[in-house]
Amino acid sequence: MARVYKYKCVGCGYETEVYEGHGFMGQHIVMVSCPDCRTIQPLVVGGVIGDAAPSFQGLANRLCLQCGSKNIIEWNGHTCPRCGKKMVPTNDVKFWT
Repeated sequence: MARVYKYKCVGCGYETEVYEGHGFMGQHIVMVSCPDCRTIQPLVVGGVIGDAAPSFQGLANRLCLQCGSKNIIEWNGHTCPRCGKKMVPTNDVKFWT
């Protein structure tokens, strides 16, 4: 089952939703960090979407959804893109498909 966790920075309070698991069409979400707009963004990868559009099979040539930058990197799961402190999960958990 796929879940969405809300993460919050212990330093500056920045919040984002982090997706884990696979959707019902086989896709998964890769969380990327953008150094240009200093955000964490979800990118859909694989599944039926990836089969129909090969560019969705990975992160190559993908853009930040917030600012359009090509400088995205896979988020390490703990570093705040705004201040560099630690991001921690809150008790806010939802399900996604």
